[in-house]
Amino acid sequence: MAVNSPLPDPAHLHPVAGIQLGFAQAGIRKADRKDLLVMTLAPSATVAGVLTSNRFCAAPVQVCKAHLDAVTLSGTPIRALVINTGNANAGTGEVGLAAANATCVALAKHLNCEESQILPFSTGVILEQLPVDRLIAGLPEAVANLTENNWFAAAEAIMTTDTQPKAASRMVGIDKYLVTMTGISKGAGMIMPNMATMLGFIALDAKVSQSVLDRMVKRVADQSFNCISIDGDTSTNDAFMLIATGMTDFEVTDIDSPEYAALEAAVTGLAQQLAQAIVRDGEGATKFMTVTVEQGQSVEECRQVAYSIANSPLVKTAFFASDPNLGRLLMAIGKAGIADLDVGKVDLYLDDVWVVKHGGRHPDYQENDGQRVMQRSEITTRVMLARGSASATVWTCDLSHEYVTINADYRS
Repeated sequence: MAVNSPLPDPAHLHPVAGIQLGFAQAGIRKADRKDLLVMTLAPSATVAGVLTSNRFCAAPVQVCKAHLDAVTLSGTPIRALVINTGNANAGTGEVGLAAANATCVALAKHLNCEESQILPFSTGVILEQLPVDRLIAGLPEAVANLTENNWFAAAEAIMTTDTQPKAASRMVGIDKYLVTMTGISKGAGMIMPNMATMLGFIALDAKVSQSVLDRMVKRVADQSFNCISIDGDTSTNDAFMLIATGMTDFEVTDIDSPEYAALEAAVTGLAQQLAQAIVRDGEGATKFMTVTVEQGQSVEECRQVAYSIANSPLVKTAFFASDPNLGRLLMAIGKAGIADLDVGKVDLYLDDVWVVKHGGRHPDYQENDGQRVMQRSEITTRVMLARGSASATVWTCDLSHEYVTINADYRS
C-alpha cells in the first residue's frame, strides 16, 4: 500500500467547468476493470504538455506531438483526450502508429470534430500490439457516461501497477477570482525524468493564452513530475498535460504578471502533490524519501547529486532495511560526477541527525541516532556541498523485495 497516502475522497474532487470525463471497461488487457478514459474539453480550452524524452517513445506520444504541433500552426483547439491502460502501444512500429491514429479517428466521429483535435495516451505493457478494435468498441460506453463529476473514476481508469488512484483538487483565490483546479496521475514504477512511466493531467477553469500555458507546463513539470524517481528508468509513454478551459473571467496573458506567478505557484503545488503520490505508491515502497542538496553552484549540479543518491540501489535497499549504513550516501555523492567537488567541505544530515561534518563522520554521531531515523516511514536526507547558493529537491522511495516480485510478475 502507498506510504502515508490516504485514498482521495471523490466528494473533494471539484468539477472543472469545461471538462467532462467518461470511462469504460474495454478489456484491453484484463476483463472487468476500468481501462479506457475519454476527457472532453470546451472549445475555449488551451492545452500544453511535456512528453517523454525516451527515443523509443510510444506511438500515441508521436501522434500527440503531431496534434499539438497542429494546434500551434492552425489554432484549431484540442477537443478531447483518450487514455487507455493495459497496453503501452510502444515498440509497435507502423502498426502501432496506425492504431493510435485509428483511435483518434474513431473518437473524433463520436464527438463531431477532426482527428487532429484528439490527443491519445497509452500506458501498460511495451512491445505488444494494441488491441485497437477493443479500444474502439469501448468508446461509445465512455462517451455515454461523460460527466464533470467523474474525476475519481478517471483516476482509477488510468492505473497499471498502482495500488490506489491518485487525484487531488484545489480552489485558489487570485485577486477577486476563485480558480478551480483538479488533477489525476498514475505511476508506480519505471519512474525517472524526463519524465517517468507516469501520466499526469491537470485541468483549471482559468483563461490562459497558449504561449503562457506552454511556458507554465514546462516550469511546473520541472518542479514536480521531473523531481521524482522510483527506480531510475525513463518510460516510453510518460506525459504531463495542463488544460486551461477558459470558462471563468480570470485571465492570464503575461508571464511577468503577479496573476501568472500566483497561478503557477498554485498549479505547481497541485502537481507536486500528484507527483509525490506516485512516489508514495512506488512498487513495493515502504518509505517516502526526500533528498535535498544545498549550497551547490547550480540547480543542475544539485539535482545531479540528489539523483545519484535517489537512484542508488545500495542506498535504497539500506533504507528499506532501516540499516544506517550511511557510508552509502557518501558513495552516491562521490560518484555523482562533480569532478571538482571538495569532499572535505561536505556536510550531511539525516532528518535532525548531523551525520557527516566536513567530509567525515561527525564526532557526536551515534549509530543509534541513525537507526532511530531510518525506522521512520518518511525520511529527509540533506546534503550541503559548500560550493554556492543553489539547491534542489527530489522525492524517491526505498527498494524492497516486493519491487522485484511486482516486476517479475508484471506481464502475468
